[in-house]
Amino acid sequence: MLVGCPKEIKPQEFRVGLTPSAALELIAHDHQVVIETNAGTGSGFSDEQYRQMGCEIVDTAQEVFARADMIVKVKEPQAPERAMLREGQVLFTYLHLAPDPEQTKDLLASGATCIAYETVTDPRGGLPLLAPMSEVAGRLAPQMGAWTLQKANGGRGVLMGGVPGVGPASVVVIGGGVVGTHAARIAAGMGADVTVLDRSIDRLRYLDDAFGGVFKTRYASAGNTAEMVVAADMVIGAVLIPGAAAPKLVTRAQLAHMKPGAAIVDVAIDQGGCFETSRATTHQDPIYEVDGIMHYCVANMPGAVARTSTLALGNATLPFMLRLADLGWKEACAADPHLRRGLNVHAGKLTYAAVGEALGMDSTPVEQVLGLAA
Repeated sequence: MLVGCPKEIKPQEFRVGLTPSAALELIAHDHQVVIETNAGTGSGFSDEQYRQMGCEIVDTAQEVFARADMIVKVKEPQAPERAMLREGQVLFTYLHLAPDPEQTKDLLASGATCIAYETVTDPRGGLPLLAPMSEVAGRLAPQMGAWTLQKANGGRGVLMGGVPGVGPASVVVIGGGVVGTHAARIAAGMGADVTVLDRSIDRLRYLDDAFGGVFKTRYASAGNTAEMVVAADMVIGAVLIPGAAAPKLVTRAQLAHMKPGAAIVDVAIDQGGCFETSRATTHQDPIYEVDGIMHYCVANMPGAVARTSTLALGNATLPFMLRLADLGWKEACAADPHLRRGLNVHAGKLTYAAVGEALGMDSTPVEQVLGLAA
């Protein structure tokens, strides 16, 4: 198989979909790899490093898309990239289709087979290709929130850990999954007073057993959430429904009751955000104010630490990438129910039900597409 990796073109996206070491693994499996020039420079990988692994370097993304059987990326394809996809081609990347009808329509029109990192599962019910970026985003969230809280940025001017005689910031994390756990650990490590909200009693028990004394937990009822949000200096949104749009858990009306200059960090923004007032921002212009509350809603947070993120993502995606290249997408998905969950679009058909529900579109069961339906 010819595997292609173009340079990311989303604003301030410095990650790359294929590391030199991952490219070497593909080549060792008798596949060919073509890389757009400078695709890896933002993550610290030179064209020469790819050449040393046996990759071919080409000048344009157009050549990568025109030649490759499978395109490997990081972020969802932007409009110019979607226009280059073709029938029969495989796209393996993050998609986040539920809040993005335009991308969904373009991918359907392309006829390509599109497999989303964020909906691939594992035997434990986890999301192995989302987890590493969730870990990065969770660890970044308190850091970005602390910066947003600074007075020069419009925030309350509150130091996360306080100082002797002055109390720490109050941080509320909505969601106790991978993002929320890492966010809570880092915020607590910065000295903040941290509470994690979640609707799963089992998850709260686990967090209490594993981190009791480091941060607190509460059940995420509507009343508890409203009470905690109003008292917080920082609220981190860390909820996830795999492949679906994030639920709106904090309304605009609630902002009026929050502390002026409080910070909201919406890590769920890739899935539409979990605050009613959230809208995607960039690293170049990351924060905005609504009703006196500062919002940090960067849609590719892990891109801020591109090298760490690229290496972590590459470790997770490589086994699945090899399977797709070695077997072909159809046989690989038929043999692996967890990879199969990643199939979102194929040959003009939407194959992920949660996306269809979010966008009001019909979907076709993936088993039917693969000829596995009973």
